[in-house]
Amino acid sequence: MGILAATVSGQVSRRSFLISAALAGGSFVIGPRFAEAAGTFTPNPFIRIPPAGPVELVIASAEMGQGVYSGIATLIAEELEVPLAQIRAIPAPADPSRYAHPMLGDQITGGSVTIRGFWEPMRRAGAAARMMLVAAAARDWGVPVSACRAEAGEVIHPESGRRIAYGALADKAAREPVPDRIDLKPASEFKLIGKAAPRLDTPNKVNGTARFGLDAHPAGVKFAALAISPTFGGTLKAVDDGEALQVKGVRQVVRLSDAVAVVADHTGAARKGLAALRITWDPGANGGLTTAELDRRIDTAMASGEALVAHESGTIAEAAGVRGIEAVYRMPILAHTAMEPMNCTVDVRSGSCEVWVGTQVAGRARQAAAQVTGLPVEKVIVHNHLLGGGFGRRLDHDGIVMATRVAQQVDGPVQVVWSREEDIRHDSYRYLNLSRLDIRLGPDGMPVSWRHRVVGPAIMARFLPILFKDGIDLDITGGAESPYDIPNKRVEYVRHEAPEGMLTGNWRGVGPTRNAPPVEGGIDEAAHLAGRDPVEYRRQLLGKAPRLRGVLDLAAEQAGWGTPLGADRGRGVAVTADFGSFAALVAQVHVGKDGALKVERMVCAIDCGQAVNPDILRQQVEGGVVYGLSAALYGRLSIADGAVVEGNFDDSPVLRIHECPPIEVHIVPSTEPPGGVGELGTPGVAPALMNAIFAATGKRLRDLPIYTRQLGRA
Repeated sequence: MGILAATVSGQVSRRSFLISAALAGGSFVIGPRFAEAAGTFTPNPFIRIPPAGPVELVIASAEMGQGVYSGIATLIAEELEVPLAQIRAIPAPADPSRYAHPMLGDQITGGSVTIRGFWEPMRRAGAAARMMLVAAAARDWGVPVSACRAEAGEVIHPESGRRIAYGALADKAAREPVPDRIDLKPASEFKLIGKAAPRLDTPNKVNGTARFGLDAHPAGVKFAALAISPTFGGTLKAVDDGEALQVKGVRQVVRLSDAVAVVADHTGAARKGLAALRITWDPGANGGLTTAELDRRIDTAMASGEALVAHESGTIAEAAGVRGIEAVYRMPILAHTAMEPMNCTVDVRSGSCEVWVGTQVAGRARQAAAQVTGLPVEKVIVHNHLLGGGFGRRLDHDGIVMATRVAQQVDGPVQVVWSREEDIRHDSYRYLNLSRLDIRLGPDGMPVSWRHRVVGPAIMARFLPILFKDGIDLDITGGAESPYDIPNKRVEYVRHEAPEGMLTGNWRGVGPTRNAPPVEGGIDEAAHLAGRDPVEYRRQLLGKAPRLRGVLDLAAEQAGWGTPLGADRGRGVAVTADFGSFAALVAQVHVGKDGALKVERMVCAIDCGQAVNPDILRQQVEGGVVYGLSAALYGRLSIADGAVVEGNFDDSPVLRIHECPPIEVHIVPSTEPPGGVGELGTPGVAPALMNAIFAATGKRLRDLPIYTRQLGRA
């Protein structure tokens, strides 16, 4: 989400300052040890060293394919002096009091802040445990602590040659005091951090023993198929379940105010029973809603909505030049379409509730189930599983709420699985976004004023209020001022929410995915108007942002910027400075005479500070580019009669294997504190493509997705 990011000038941004101030009252520390199992050394909530077997590391963040189990384990293991082969990563329970993210103040995985926030705390946790183990061995041997050292899961006394495994020290180490002073390794001494290593979660995913939410099958579990009111805010009017109850294996039909669930012995029977229902819905106030109406509403908001100033420097009125760019960029409604559809297993009992789910917000999931059942939160247990993709969808807990409501009417545990159609038609959407740019150029062709009006919802007002200040969503407006050195800037924000009943939320890349197309498209338009090369134009404007200019130079060099291309081909560039990291992306495309588009190559340069695992970093950027390509080429949901029209991959496609271009990722070596990576690869994709298409055809695109536009010659 760009949370706690600094501006490219090195100064703290407004949203960074506000979050820092909000969290300044407390810091994340390694405090008193927690209760140990018999013979197990548990110096803090994250480390368990049993007498035998692997060291267990409790990972506070959810693993959704981003490699966080390996990333966090590497931080702890580096200071604990344990090889990754001796580590077992296990998910943390839902308990924000122990496992809240230090930057977010809640048990949340998202916003590319996991490694950034845990960079020091997890290393300190490992170092503290190591120091206690070394102290225990030294005490047992009757030698000074300074005469001992830790290595590969053992404490060694070099002078005598004695050594002892951590497990054999567990009981003694548990009696050592937690050290007051903890010194961390300098980067020059890293053995694990910065090195490529196999992911800890891969073997179980390969052999089929990895457990996702769909794999949760507690004893006696039943399975439910779900139909939710198709219209936003609609309700259930009537249902004829006679035929459904005749289906073999169907046990009951659960009626909710806005949904119906068929509960059966297995999913096949539940799906068959659901198809046999005769449901009548009351569409409610949104029954006649269409895409055209939503577009009209956001256009009206752009023209006449209340605009709040989110950023201002210089004086726009006095900076007006002769030449300029006036452009409107339009982005559609997007779903997340994670491969694992929404699912949740719940067992509501008298006085307690148990939940099995894959979620990015384990603590909020626990609270949601408690609110539905009326139970105290301590009576709710949440088992967090691996996520088959998150992308921000599982930052919301509506699926847990729905499953708990169903489970209240079912005897025993029930697994509620959404179909792909329900998943797409009842997502937490990235809603419509509109940007209007007014860029004025001076006599030398360089920008002298930048005015950007952003229209969209205030997700953070609901999701993370510390990022909502004085009526301004600091995420959606973050970066809208551009990273470029322009003397006069003004960013305006018009809050425009989706219709009531339509859930909007965070989408991979969050605010930057909304602002990168107008910012990077707009600066490209300015370069063309000035008759300048797009890369050189940007370089001249990034004199105060050396790290961003560095990745721009690296991407351009690796992509062969300026070298001739064949007919009908073009290159486009985009840069991103957010999530505490810096990225540049060069896209190369071919556009046929018939307008057929082929993306031929994507070249990325990344400066994210210290890379914890370069292989995982590349995987994350590659995945982000693929996700961005899917959205840029295909992503668009339409509304008719108050409901989402699209429902599956036939009418809401994602990028296919044969369409995926070669993706190159070049990493800038650095020992700076790590920035975020998980969302970094996505925002620059659409503007780089749009700029490449212009280079190939002379046709300037300002609306997404690209494949819905005719790419004929200008």
